[in-house]
Amino acid sequence: MTRIMIIRHAEKHYNGSRDRNVSLEGHHGSHELTVQGWQRAGALAMFFAPAYGLPPGYPISLPGSIFAAAATPMSPSFRPQRTVEPLAARLGIRIDRNYAEGEEATAAAAMRQAPGPVLISWRHNAIPALARAICGEALACPDVWPEDRFDVVWILDLTDAGAWTFSQLAQRLFAHDSAEVI
Repeated sequence: MTRIMIIRHAEKHYNGSRDRNVSLEGHHGSHELTVQGWQRAGALAMFFAPAYGLPPGYPISLPGSIFAAAATPMSPSFRPQRTVEPLAARLGIRIDRNYAEGEEATAAAAMRQAPGPVLISWRHNAIPALARAICGEALACPDVWPEDRFDVVWILDLTDAGAWTFSQLAQRLFAHDSAEVI
């Protein structure tokens, strides 16, 4: 496995947003995605697995494994899982939901061993810790994932020399998505 891609779960209601969280069936659910989040989840399926394949030299890869942060009593959100469910269904891949926020070191070990490329959907406040658990504390990535950003992919590549590199890609799935990375 030489590539790991990390995304933040899709949109949720946060201070300043007008959208509310709903289940797939349309019922209010505080630990679910917003309508826009469900739209992003669907768009991400085509982003990571376009109908005619990824173009040569594209900066992301078709996932071979998908991980999503587990919902727990301490962090009961289903958003990381919901974000990658359409992609997992499209690819016929089971989502690994065995690791929760706070278990980044254990999750990182499993992620490094999974068939690659690996895609991870996680909670924003723990993504920098997860990236460093995968690659080492010296990884040059941002220390904070902003609360209002749902539109970036972090890409971790393992070089032939055994060192990890960090890059980012703006998703640009919606007109309001930023062209800037974090």
